[in-house]
Amino acid sequence: MEWIWWIFVFFIVGGFGWIADTGRTALRTRHERRIERFKLQEHERLALEQANKPPEPVCGCSHHLAKHDRQGKCHEDVEAPMEWDENKKPLRFERRQCNCQQYIGPQPLSQIYADELTDLD
Repeated sequence: MEWIWWIFVFFIVGGFGWIADTGRTALRTRHERRIERFKLQEHERLALEQANKPPEPVCGCSHHLAKHDRQGKCHEDVEAPMEWDENKKPLRFERRQCNCQQYIGPQPLSQIYADELTDLD
């Protein structure tokens, strides 16, 4: 029956509160690490999806090549600054046709095929 007194003293001193706080801290830490692991997995998945996407055919003006005609003239509208303040920051913009010419140069390879390297020794 002496062990009941020890439990009573342990309870009075606050030992159960310490056990509960330790448990709560452990669960919170576990939860934070689990959320961090899920975010890392999501970031890795998005990076793989981005790596597997083919490159977009984009002109130097940042418009898609489908917006250019056969002569290379861009048919997209852009906002051109019309007024500036004393710090040379634009105040007013006007919509104008993009005046770029399509990039004419070496086209990037659409796909590259390479045989696997094997050692035949």
